[in-house]
Amino acid sequence: MDKFLHDHPSKPRTKDEKEKVINRLKRIEGQVRGIQKMVEEDRYCVEILVQISAIQSALKNVGFAVTERHINHCVSDAIKQGEGKETIEELMSVLKQFSK
Repeated sequence: MDKFLHDHPSKPRTKDEKEKVINRLKRIEGQVRGIQKMVEEDRYCVEILVQISAIQSALKNVGFAVTERHINHCVSDAIKQGEGKETIEELMSVLKQFSK
């Protein structure tokens, strides 16, 4: 997808919403650094793979949280304004990337 329908959410994120997502991403960032260290220390492959799986799960959960907010605000507002079809198509296109 080259262009999105909008360049910002229909309702700005609250400070609390931003903090929750940012804190989750910072934890994930720390986990990635931990894996880098594990590789540098020549740790057992299975230990590294378990940590990679944990990061993938954490990223998926962040994605689900952002998706839920998008549906509750952006998609809902677009439907009310008569732009539901386009917005749902856009969301479905992005969600297909999650299953790759």
